[in-house]
Amino acid sequence: MPRASADSVVQSTKVLSVTPAFIDIVGSDQRFPVRRVYCVGRNYLAHIREMGEGDERDPPFFFQKPADAIVTDGRVPYPTFTDDFQFEFELVVAIGREATEVPPDTALDHVFGYAAGLDMTRRDRQRECNKRGLPWELGKSFDHSAPCGPIHPVAKVGHLRSGALSLAVNGDVRQHSVLEKMIWNVHEIVSELSRQYRLLPGDLIFTGTPEGVGPVQRGDRLIGRIEGLDPLQVEIV
Repeated sequence: MPRASADSVVQSTKVLSVTPAFIDIVGSDQRFPVRRVYCVGRNYLAHIREMGEGDERDPPFFFQKPADAIVTDGRVPYPTFTDDFQFEFELVVAIGREATEVPPDTALDHVFGYAAGLDMTRRDRQRECNKRGLPWELGKSFDHSAPCGPIHPVAKVGHLRSGALSLAVNGDVRQHSVLEKMIWNVHEIVSELSRQYRLLPGDLIFTGTPEGVGPVQRGDRLIGRIEGLDPLQVEIV
C-alpha cells in the first residue's frame, strides 16, 4: 500500500473539513460560534441517587464533548457501539466574555445567554468506564451527542435562576424538575469552571441533568422545555 504523502493528507483534509458548529441566536441574524463544550456531572441529587454511582457528598465535576458533537437540526443518529442510548436534558449556558478565576458574585457578567440541550449518553459504555475507573469519553464524547436549541441572550431573558424543566419522549413526560435543584447553580458553575480553564466567547456549558433519564430508540421524538426558553425538539434517526 502506498504511503500517504503530505499533499494527499492536505487534500483529504480539505475534502473532509468539518464546518464549525454555529447555533442560532434568538432575535438576531448572527449565530453563536461554538468553541468548546463543557458538561457538569452529577449536579442534581436525585439523579445521583437514581444512577447509584458515586458518593452524593462529593461535589459536581466537569467533562467535555467535542465541539462538532453539537446538533442544531433536530436529527440525532442512533450511535454505533451501544445498546443503551440515553437522554439527559439540561440547561445550557453560553459564554460571551473571557473568564479566568472569576468570583461567584461576578460570574454571571460573563454569560451571553441560555439554551436547552441534551447530553446524549451511551450508558452501557459509561458504566463500563465507571467500573474500570476510566474517563467518560467513550460514553459521552461521540458524534451528535450534544443537541442544542437556539440561544436566548441574557439581554432578552435575563438570568435563569429558577424555573421548570421537563423532557417528553413520544408525548410521555420522562424528566421533570426545577433549576433550583441544581447543586451548583449557574454562577457557581461558571466561577468554578473558570478556575480550571480559561473560558472564552463561544464556550458552552451543559449544566447537568435531573432524575428521569432513560433509553431511546430510532423513531423516538423528544421535546425538552425549560421555562423562558424555546423548546428543543429532537428525533432519533
